[in-house]
Amino acid sequence: MVRQAELRPHGGVLEGEGKRMKTRGSLEADIIIANAPDPVFVSDLEGKILQANDAVSQLLGFRQDEVLEQSLSRFISPKETREFTAALREVVERGVMRNVVLNPRSASGEVIPTSLNASALRDPDGRAIGVIGILRDMRELDKARAYAESLIKNAPDPVFVSDLEGKILQANDAVFGLLGFRPDELIEQSLSRIINPEETAALREVVERGVMQNVVLNPRSASGEVIPTSLNASALRDPDGKVIGAIGILRDMRELDKARAYAESLIKNAPDPVFVSDLEGKILQANDAVFALLGFRPDEVIEQSLSRIISAEETRAFLAALREVVERGVTRNARLNPRSASGEVIPTTLNASALRNPDGKVIGAIGILRDMRAYEQVVRDLERSKSELQEKILDLEKFEEVVVGRELKMIALEKELDRLRTDLERSKAGRA
Repeated sequence: MVRQAELRPHGGVLEGEGKRMKTRGSLEADIIIANAPDPVFVSDLEGKILQANDAVSQLLGFRQDEVLEQSLSRFISPKETREFTAALREVVERGVMRNVVLNPRSASGEVIPTSLNASALRDPDGRAIGVIGILRDMRELDKARAYAESLIKNAPDPVFVSDLEGKILQANDAVFGLLGFRPDELIEQSLSRIINPEETAALREVVERGVMQNVVLNPRSASGEVIPTSLNASALRDPDGKVIGAIGILRDMRELDKARAYAESLIKNAPDPVFVSDLEGKILQANDAVFALLGFRPDEVIEQSLSRIISAEETRAFLAALREVVERGVTRNARLNPRSASGEVIPTTLNASALRNPDGKVIGAIGILRDMRAYEQVVRDLERSKSELQEKILDLEKFEEVVVGRELKMIALEKELDRLRTDLERSKAGRA
């Protein structure tokens, strides 16, 4: 009888084995829930708590017997209870719900901000009979968010936060000061209200790379003025690390543009040949004095490498000078001998200083050339004059030798005449 009972497909040992497997599965689930580090609970579809681990008790400060068999409405507000009940329907339909905001009250009366992720609890037939919920204590995250919001609000630069569709979620006073809009005219508005669609597309780069730097934006102010700005942005991520938007910092470029225009005006109108190059020696800008010196048209110089007009050896020397510019900010009296359009080699000296971007990083050099042809002509003239002077000195020395020799001979002749006169007088005296 026992053996026959054991062989019955829907009863006896086989049926008992199924029950044992279910019991073993339930036991394993109980162990996982009990030992989970996060607060985990199980509720039925009416929101009655059937099971909760120690982390739930620690979070809320209630004993197990004060939590089990209680309705969630004991711990959350009526509004959140309705929202949770609606979320339960989502669990039944989709099998999961994520990042539902719950603010349960603890035993001490403290309202604790939490985020709930839940999945369906199913019976052996696959029917949803409840939910398994995991709470995440958001207090530290809320503190971090409040700190971040404080940083944004008090930042000296214009800072804004947008979602991935370009809707402005947050902006500080510096943004309103820059653009002249009231907060209600920007918050929850699309960036497309103040920038063109091409510029809005820059948000995609944030999603793909996590950061973008020095993107040109030209937002329109409340008065209609187009304001040149530079945008640096980084990804805004949710607690799971998913990119959900962007945090952007604008830099008003109007003063910088004025400074740049002034610098370009100084370069253009400088009497000396002035050029700007990048760190690879490519000429980015040059004034009329450069073209007059070398005889090239602007399109034959701009965006060209200096190696086109100076020798390979001098190109290496120039790149070495650029390294000195990066290290010291300046290089002085470097010799360059560029070839003009006619093929003439023109001796010059180069003084250069660092060209820096708005962040102070050296990105090139501003060079001033000095045409040394007149100077070298003067040097040659001086050398020639020196040579001629040395020849004249030699002639004078020879002439002096002749004159001195003649004088010495005259002196000797005078002495000889004096001696002869003396002898003559003595002879006359003897005859007398």
